[in-house]
Amino acid sequence: MEPLMGYRRPDGQIGIRNHVLILPTITCATQTAQRITELVDGTVTFIHQHGCAQVGVDYEQTFRTYVGLGKNPNVYGVVVLGLGCETHQARSVAGELKKAGKPVEVVSIQDYGGTLSAIAEGAKIAAQMVQDASAQQRVPFRFDELIIGTECGGSDACSGLSANPAVGAVSDKIVDLGGTAILAETTELIGAEHLLAQRAADDQVAKRVYEVIQAMENRAFQMGVDIRTGNPSPGNMKGGLTTLEEKSLGAAAKAGSRPLQQLVNYAERPTKKGLVWMDTPGHDIEQLTGMVAGGAQLVLFTTGRGTPTGSPIAPVLKIATNTAIFERMRENIDINAGTIIEGTETVEEVGQRIIDEIVLTCLGKKTKSEILRQHDFGLWRIGPTF
Repeated sequence: MEPLMGYRRPDGQIGIRNHVLILPTITCATQTAQRITELVDGTVTFIHQHGCAQVGVDYEQTFRTYVGLGKNPNVYGVVVLGLGCETHQARSVAGELKKAGKPVEVVSIQDYGGTLSAIAEGAKIAAQMVQDASAQQRVPFRFDELIIGTECGGSDACSGLSANPAVGAVSDKIVDLGGTAILAETTELIGAEHLLAQRAADDQVAKRVYEVIQAMENRAFQMGVDIRTGNPSPGNMKGGLTTLEEKSLGAAAKAGSRPLQQLVNYAERPTKKGLVWMDTPGHDIEQLTGMVAGGAQLVLFTTGRGTPTGSPIAPVLKIATNTAIFERMRENIDINAGTIIEGTETVEEVGQRIIDEIVLTCLGKKTKSEILRQHDFGLWRIGPTF
């Protein structure tokens, strides 16, 4: 197998991309951040509506997500952009990021006297960071340093038969090579939790499996609804799914067959290698953001209905569950697993094709979402705005 190549960071982690992130800690700064990325090639950012009027665990989760994104090994350096009076202070976020040893600078719109001055200062800092980043050389690394996120969006009747099992085979391969595979979307594992609990590495992990499932259902009950009434979605049903359990069994196939080593909170970095479950909602962009904040350098995203989803920080490989959607959305989807349904390839053969594509992506090949600059961001809010 061809060796993987990446960028070694000061904290020892390996990145497969070399971005300079313009990180807006408050919604008021997102447009300014966008202007900086338009001026400076090699920078990325994201639009969001968070960062102020947040308290308690909701504040902590948003803060953890900001820090996790900045610490993702695909990021060379960070310009933390704040307004100045927000709850999530730019200097607090920067202080945590500096612990990773990477270049970090702070720009405050209020401190610099307004938007135009902040754009000028931010662009100046970012331009120097990009030049410094461009001088860094790639080095060989092994699969045991890779964290792969797994996700399915727009499931159909083929998801549990083709793309998801193929990703499960990849998950097993990554784990066997010493790496980490993240399973997410707690809402779409309801009804299959007992199967994952049976594979838990110990009783504590098994207990956590049932706890996070119950907590997710309770959130819906507190709003006076049953989460099962929203799943499957209209698109899922049009694709041939009939029940949440049916959808969940297909989603769980992405976890392969290896033991479940750990269950982590949203945007929390795994501390163990192997198969890890991250507690996220089923919302495609929110779970994607959580896994990338948790350190995933690359995400495998299966779809039976089609999606352009991508990340500003991590390459997202889109995998079609059926050939029809692959042919219809070639500009968005990287790999066709519909060949499994047609009988021309096995699950293992498609899994190997995905592994080969992971290697090429690590070597610099761009995914469709990267080419189209599909820089999606969604943050799981667990509290009201005050």
